[in-house]
Amino acid sequence: MTEAFEPKTFDIGEFRLQSGRHMRDVTIAYRTLGRLAPARDNVVLVTHGYSSGPQMIDPDASTGEGSWNTLVGPGKPVDTDRYFAVAPNMLGSSYGSTNAASFDPATGRRYGPRFPDITVSDIIGTQRLLLDHLGIDKLVAIVGPSYGGYQAFQWAVDHPGAMKGIAAVVTAPSVPRERSEGRVARLVATLSQHPNWNGGDYYDAGGVLETLIDIRIATLKTYGIEARLRDTMSDPDKIEAAIRDEAGRWAKAFDANSLIILAKALRTYDVTAQFPEITAKVLYVLSRTDQLFPPELEEAVMPALEAAGVAADYFLLDSEYGHSASGRDAHKWAPRLRAFMESLG
Repeated sequence: MTEAFEPKTFDIGEFRLQSGRHMRDVTIAYRTLGRLAPARDNVVLVTHGYSSGPQMIDPDASTGEGSWNTLVGPGKPVDTDRYFAVAPNMLGSSYGSTNAASFDPATGRRYGPRFPDITVSDIIGTQRLLLDHLGIDKLVAIVGPSYGGYQAFQWAVDHPGAMKGIAAVVTAPSVPRERSEGRVARLVATLSQHPNWNGGDYYDAGGVLETLIDIRIATLKTYGIEARLRDTMSDPDKIEAAIRDEAGRWAKAFDANSLIILAKALRTYDVTAQFPEITAKVLYVLSRTDQLFPPELEEAVMPALEAAGVAADYFLLDSEYGHSASGRDAHKWAPRLRAFMESLG
């Protein structure tokens, strides 16, 4: 398999969710970069954030969580002259995989708000099937920021021994249920104010673009976009206009229901009790100015990993770019990622 940025798709005839529900004709979109070794033993899974997608490794990538195109590629820490990178789009997300805008084969209608509740383990399950389809049994590593870090941790406990290491970046091994429930409630309350909302069945009414833009603006500010823009701008009005422009471009490509689906999937996400099952090495990276995953998390996570016998390393990224630091200030932690990859052999 050769280097390619063009999206590919993998079809699953029937997929059984943790809830017991079966989904038919599930599609998982993915990208690859590099060459798969004859022994199929050089694979790195790159998992993306909540509102981004596999395109985060593209040469011209621009994502709220920060582009990883300086971390994954030829000669980079995840060196695709050596490794074969596979970047799948999450089930329920908006960049090619089956999501709420897809048509339910059982009804012929878009899933809309009827999209089944999924878990992070369900997302991992579709990725395991994708890798099986590609003939890949074991991974060198799983690396990803934010929601991608959730996936890395979930992989480590759902399939211990399937990877040599995980790099979980600007993320956490659990989300308090009240936090995820609150996020879902706030999303629904905000989106329902749009006249087209219709309980989530807004596709034939023209969508909820304006409200989605407002949500994205607030998200980007939480991620630290203002610090990034101040590198090249000083006029507050121009900064606000640039934020709105970036939010608008994202909102035209991302489905509002995907935000809800993926937020709901976190209601049961907590792998801390399963730390003793982890056999992979762990690189845990946080950003000094991240509002979503503050560096204080290390005080609980690292001792718990070490108490469980996990070989874990921690790196604090000293950056002004908040949640987007892993991409925006990639050069500050790239040497640690490169050393981690080298330690895996």
